[in-house]
Amino acid sequence: MSTRTPPGDAAPPDAPPDAPPAAPAGRAAFPRADRRRWVWLFVLGWAAQVAVRLWFASGQTLPVATPDESGYLFAARVLTGGPDADMSFGTVYRGGYPLLLTPAFWIGSGPVGVYRAALVINALVSAAMLPLAYLLLRRLAVRRRWSYVFAHVTALLPCVLFYSGFVLTDAVLPVIVAGWLLLTHSWLTASPPPGRGPAVRLTLAGGGASLLVAYAYACHTRGAILLLVHAALVGTALLLRWRSWRAVSAAVLVLGAATGAAMLLNRSLLPHMYPQGDNDLGGNVVKRLTTPDGWGWMLSLGTGQVWYQAVATGGVAALGLVTVAFLAVRRTTPGPTRALALALVGVVAGIASATSAALPVEYRIGNYVYGRYLASVTPVLFAVGVAVLMRASRRTLLWAAGAASVLTVAAACVVQWYAGDLLTRYTYTAYDFPETAFLTWNWKTFHLWHATLAGLLLLGLSVAAALPRPRRSTGPLLLAGLLSAVAVAMCATATERIAQPLVRAETAYTDLRGSADLARQRSIAVDWNIWWTIRLSQYYWAWWSDGSVFDARWTAPPQDADMVVLAWPKNAPPTASWPKGAPPGWHVVASRRTAEGDWVAWTRV
Repeated sequence: MSTRTPPGDAAPPDAPPDAPPAAPAGRAAFPRADRRRWVWLFVLGWAAQVAVRLWFASGQTLPVATPDESGYLFAARVLTGGPDADMSFGTVYRGGYPLLLTPAFWIGSGPVGVYRAALVINALVSAAMLPLAYLLLRRLAVRRRWSYVFAHVTALLPCVLFYSGFVLTDAVLPVIVAGWLLLTHSWLTASPPPGRGPAVRLTLAGGGASLLVAYAYACHTRGAILLLVHAALVGTALLLRWRSWRAVSAAVLVLGAATGAAMLLNRSLLPHMYPQGDNDLGGNVVKRLTTPDGWGWMLSLGTGQVWYQAVATGGVAALGLVTVAFLAVRRTTPGPTRALALALVGVVAGIASATSAALPVEYRIGNYVYGRYLASVTPVLFAVGVAVLMRASRRTLLWAAGAASVLTVAAACVVQWYAGDLLTRYTYTAYDFPETAFLTWNWKTFHLWHATLAGLLLLGLSVAAALPRPRRSTGPLLLAGLLSAVAVAMCATATERIAQPLVRAETAYTDLRGSADLARQRSIAVDWNIWWTIRLSQYYWAWWSDGSVFDARWTAPPQDADMVVLAWPKNAPPTASWPKGAPPGWHVVASRRTAEGDWVAWTRV
């Protein structure tokens, strides 16, 4: 990442991606009329990106990416003073992202209204990828007009667009990571400020980067990797005297204070959502780090994440990753830029390894090849790959594309070697594969090598579009059209074939609104023996209720609850679901046999 941006469209198209651009031409190169026009372009572009997100998410009415969506919604409900939801023995969902969702509870009416309001918040934040990607591409010395075009393409990637249609941290983490990278780059590479104004800007950049890192930590455990990398960068800047004690102290103070606040926020949710403890993912990490089999699992699954990241972007993110790695090891790379490249590689490796180490064995293909965990950093690597396609010389581009292809194929070989026939025997969950399902045109089974070949074919087409370099070449336009068409097609097919069927199924399986006045049920107790996706959906529909869980095999249904949902035995009437018979005053209001499990809902007269 270079430290300056080219004036206007002055950067030569065949300059190597790491070459320093020409010196800025000053305000004359960007007159006031042009600035006004660009402001409107970004305002309208951001609004268009918001509209696209709301259109794709228009069919979403309830959590289907369970338990994640449910966990964040319930955490946000607790933060607004609402009732508890017992998710004991499950994954701990942190409070940073739910804190962002709290306005949804002020403007939304009922569970569906709150859910839709949360998606609006997602869209407003996620669309900020447009200006951030533009700034990133400009710092990579891509021409202004093409930076704007490819910023739109970056904002349309499924890892940015598709996940914004669910109540997940993946809707905001890509924006946070891109913002952190830009602020950290400004803080590390800016010249020593001679006056008060530049010094203030430097302090704001360092403090802003620290604040974003701490917020990422408050949102998800992946943020802990970002926090460690950022702390290492700050320490390196002080040790090598890239930044003064004053600049480092400001960044450290903000980092410490914000991280402390994040820890307090996350800790405050535990008694409300995990009264009996969580699933101890930290124990998984310790076990994996202390056994040879654990290291094999961790490194192989982490490699599978890198493979997915490469294939899902048509090889462009792989192109970016090998470029960043090259800058990190090249001796002539300026120190601050080299440190930032090392940090980015460290974030990729750290997230891939840590999330793989924490994963339990779930007997699903998504254990071995998965895209969501690295989705937060994928847009950054995609932007770097675009810069290589736009600016590298023919020889450099071919070498980089070859290295990206080798990386992709090698990662696929590791997945094949470690997972083997488990890729066909284990459970295929369509939600795990929105991009590769489109590439193989198969939403029922996973095909490792078909997806790999499709991804490499897209990379070849991208390189072919980028190679012609005459003055008025249509190559960049063809490249942008290809990448955006594939990204939008991936999101459209994932919405039609994955998201919407899940919504229809979960609504049919769990919707209680026509059976009882849920606003009057102030507490709901759900049998542990009901499949957990249904259990969490019952909590969702009974939005005003304090949710708790019990095991009907050993514990009598709590009669102080307003609604009790019990597992429904096979070949028995609904009334037989209450062990030893229901006490006086209780009656069945709903019963359903579904593909995910059978249940009966009881209320008191």
